[in-house]
Amino acid sequence: MGYDKFYRFYDLVMGDRSDAARYIADLIADHKSDAKSVLEIACGTGSILGILSETYKVTGLDRSRPMLAIARRRLPHARFFRQEMTNFRIPQRFDVIICMFDSINHLLCFADWERTFRSVARHLNDRGLFIFDVNTLGKLRRLTEGCAWERWFNRDLVIIKVTGGQRDKFAWAVTIFEQERGNQYRLIHEKVQEMAFPMKRILSSARTHFRTVKALDPFGAKASDQSERLYFVCKARRG
Repeated sequence: MGYDKFYRFYDLVMGDRSDAARYIADLIADHKSDAKSVLEIACGTGSILGILSETYKVTGLDRSRPMLAIARRRLPHARFFRQEMTNFRIPQRFDVIICMFDSINHLLCFADWERTFRSVARHLNDRGLFIFDVNTLGKLRRLTEGCAWERWFNRDLVIIKVTGGQRDKFAWAVTIFEQERGNQYRLIHEKVQEMAFPMKRILSSARTHFRTVKALDPFGAKASDQSERLYFVCKARRG
């Protein structure tokens, strides 16, 4: 999945995620108002969990050891697990499970998406809620046609360019010029791959694992493969 080198810059690049956290909190309130526990798979540095922890008992799961180290420092009283989201096993069920910031797009074959759906379904309480978001085919294709994103963070420069698109596989090519001292910089390269699948295929698969599934465009447009981002809201079957 990458992030082996990029993790130290991840929070800087992602910026303030309070709007995303509020959107998730609103979805939980609308669809599972009695929720008390939240698990985030592919939780990264725990930024979303940090905000949700004001309301819910939160747990995190990620495969990246350095990302989890940051999350544990941010939320020392939360539980974290280092596991793959495709086949995780935790001795607990949750009212809500979330997977944010297109983390599921990092799974490059659809069979792994389906394994993730199965793992989530077996860890949800009766009528529990699963919320995940994706980068759409349309958005990723538009990004390949656009300019590289670049930003200075103090004296460190981060450049990101989305490339690819063949067979709907894309790569976020990350280049970092990290200042070591004076005018000396260390060059860091990282490639983070993503795979995009049609909305109808995602809906069809998710509906085999959950009682109801719907796709939402967070900007109020009709959900489609051209949406800037899609959220999927899935309700578990009775236990």
